[in-house]
Amino acid sequence: MLRRLPRALPRLPPAAAAARSVVTAVPLAHVEVGDRGDRPPVVLLHGLFGSHGNFSTVAKTLVRRGSVKPDLVERLISVDISPVSSTPVSEFSAYISAMKLVKIPDGLSRSAARQLADDQLRPVVQLPQLRQFLLTNLVEVEGHYTWRVNLEAISHHLADIMNFPVFHEPYPGPALFLGGSNSPYISSKDYPEIQRLFPKADVQYIKGAGHIVHQDKFEDFITAVLNFLPPP
Repeated sequence: MLRRLPRALPRLPPAAAAARSVVTAVPLAHVEVGDRGDRPPVVLLHGLFGSHGNFSTVAKTLVRRGSVKPDLVERLISVDISPVSSTPVSEFSAYISAMKLVKIPDGLSRSAARQLADDQLRPVVQLPQLRQFLLTNLVEVEGHYTWRVNLEAISHHLADIMNFPVFHEPYPGPALFLGGSNSPYISSKDYPEIQRLFPKADVQYIKGAGHIVHQDKFEDFITAVLNFLPPP
């Protein structure tokens, strides 16, 4: 339904107007794996605190073992996330607070800095593989160790990031919601909304995997993805 716009838009405060005037589009950081040629790509999107390197091994494995056919762009795989608000089950707020409290003196080697940060995160982030994932964001800039992600911005907008917009039109293509059996991010209470928005969806769980499914059970994850994609 179209909504009629007012005849005159409200005047923005000077600071807001100036901020909006300098907003520009930026290139999307990405890495291409394999020789795509004229075939459509399989696009892998990482999650919060991630980077393009998170799915590097997955991408290379899919290139080696799979094929890319024209209808692959018409399929969707959602890895351990539902089309609902994730705020009730998310612990990211606690992780952000712990990351903000990490103190690393200058002059340490990268390995020593990571170990020190790992020790400081351990009381809050108890899973070793999750700490290692967060520590991929620890970088050295001009002799100082810092987080490459904007923790203040993420913290300020975390509720928006964890929320899911309201959609009325369903996605008509095949979809796979692939969760970890030890993760709360795809719950049975989400099934009605998944079915409403993705009527051709299948929900599967990989036994023994947590939220970072591809890291916890790599081979099982690759097998599930390839089974969902069309055969060569």
